[in-house]
Amino acid sequence: MSDLRRSPLHDVHARSGAKLVPFGGWEMPLQYETGTVAEHMACRTGAALFDVSHLGTVRVQGAGAHRALQRALTNDLDRVGVGSAQYTHLLDASDASVLDDIIVWWVGADRFDVMPNASNTDRVVGALREGAEDLDVADVTAARAVIAVQGPEARARLAAAGGDDVASVGRFKVSAGRFGDIPVTVAGTGYTGEDGVEMAVGVEDAATVWERLVGAGVSPAGLGARDTLRLEAGLPLHGHELGPGITPLQAGLGWVVRWDKGDFRGRAPLEAEREAGPHRRLRGLLADKGRPPRDGCAVRRGHDEVGVVSSGNFSPVLGQGIALAFLAPGVAVGDDVVIDVRGRDLPARVVKPPFHR
Repeated sequence: MSDLRRSPLHDVHARSGAKLVPFGGWEMPLQYETGTVAEHMACRTGAALFDVSHLGTVRVQGAGAHRALQRALTNDLDRVGVGSAQYTHLLDASDASVLDDIIVWWVGADRFDVMPNASNTDRVVGALREGAEDLDVADVTAARAVIAVQGPEARARLAAAGGDDVASVGRFKVSAGRFGDIPVTVAGTGYTGEDGVEMAVGVEDAATVWERLVGAGVSPAGLGARDTLRLEAGLPLHGHELGPGITPLQAGLGWVVRWDKGDFRGRAPLEAEREAGPHRRLRGLLADKGRPPRDGCAVRRGHDEVGVVSSGNFSPVLGQGIALAFLAPGVAVGDDVVIDVRGRDLPARVVKPPFHR
């Protein structure tokens, strides 16, 4: 793993006994000594702490920043404003597949922190610079850590650790504040289906913030719990529910496309798909008791193969297997299907995500 990038919190994770694994070009904690299920339940019932420093931060500044983002991305920044965060997509110009799903933090009048997925930062920078080579675009990923605090008790634990400023930031709002004496930029966002925040903190202060939160009773959690949490919440993962050949309409995320804002990258092929209708749609599958479904499992209705699982796992909250799957348009919510799990039939019912709210 010598070629992998390391989080500013790498040594903290190693001292805590975390199992470190490659992920998107980074070496990140999969789980701690408590294990994935315990970390998952800590987030559902209390508060959990995630290192998400592998996410990129692309800082876009200057008079042309707003225009460049509007041209490149599907959502409409004019529906929000300064001090807000917005979920959006970057599309492939030729087939409208989702090159990346992104959160934009609108920090100041002409400053945007664009948060791509781990391995997509260079691609996002290139797309923003198309037709605007003089735009002030900087990859500042190496200058900060990003720490997420999630769960029904997240804000109370943040306040107890000296983070009153951080705890007060509303859902999908963005603010520059302080965690005690440490400057941070905070967004009311997350990837677990729970309330909470994500905060960018300077590399030199990251370990201090992390340790203060652990001292306030926030449980460290790794990538394993982050994945089961997002799956229960029905949230897409790039490379599974989004990526090459997958459009926002197929993924059930048409709401992230604002047709009335004008042109954007990939608009023409996406309009063509909207008129014809997508050839598959993302649905949820609630499995019977037994071996959980996994990515790549075929799905049948009767004798006909009607789709494939894109993500599957065991739900700690529900106590049974759940999955997201791309299914033929004729397969409806409420239909009974069968998932082929390594040659064994697993009955399941088609449902509308999320699995846990």
